[in-house]
Amino acid sequence: MKLHFLIVRRVPPVPSPVLVEAYEILRGRGYTVTEDIAEEILQRPDELRIEHDMYVLKSHTELSLALAGILYTQGANILNPYESCSLIQSKIITSKLLREAGVPAPDSWVTGDLSLAKSLVEERPLIIKPHMGHRGAGVNLCRTPEDIDKIPPMHTPMIIQEAIPGPGEDLKIYVVGDQAFGVQKPFSETSFSVPGRPVPISDEVRKLSQRVGQVCGLGLYGLDIIESDRGPFVVDVNYFPGYKGVPNAGPMIADYIDEYAQGKHELKAPVHQSNR
Repeated sequence: MKLHFLIVRRVPPVPSPVLVEAYEILRGRGYTVTEDIAEEILQRPDELRIEHDMYVLKSHTELSLALAGILYTQGANILNPYESCSLIQSKIITSKLLREAGVPAPDSWVTGDLSLAKSLVEERPLIIKPHMGHRGAGVNLCRTPEDIDKIPPMHTPMIIQEAIPGPGEDLKIYVVGDQAFGVQKPFSETSFSVPGRPVPISDEVRKLSQRVGQVCGLGLYGLDIIESDRGPFVVDVNYFPGYKGVPNAGPMIADYIDEYAQGKHELKAPVHQSNR
């Protein structure tokens, strides 16, 4: 069986140890494993055809999502499902999905004019960030109207969220199927490249993490949680994260991909059945 990974450029530009280990395990089980970075090859969209038994979408770039979408329209088997990845890539859509499902998530607003958020920040601190941001880029903590004025012009829609008070560190949950692992580290624009330290997670957080996967239609995913006085809040969700700091991540991911390829897992995109 042929597996093809759609991966992203890494910073620094070195192979992902997690993927290298997963590839080795999968090849040892008889899979042919290949990969490419969409931004580093020249392709004709109209000539793109299904050439592999399964595609694994690791990249979060717009180009990779677009190419995965072309494969999806032809019936490609994609992990995580293309529909799920496409929807979850937008923090605006994710916010709606989580809140509608009863998952604790921050109050959110959207607008094309951030000055309209000044009345909100007078009542509560806000987080303002790109709706399709990744790796912590462009996140702004605003406590005053003047903080909003300091945000540089953005060429993408922004999402405005209440800033949930917490202990000062991110609790990142990495999920592989029904297994969830916690990693804690201070947040920064470069913290995505830092492994963090493994921490135990409560049954409440574990159940919440599984619920997020069900709502979003994901099997390999991560979420950021703030543990507040009001309980845990989910402040971000992303598909196929880096799993930095998770012990034995490579073998677990390889096992899940192997089982998914054999049809042992079913992931449903976050679309109401009545609308299909």
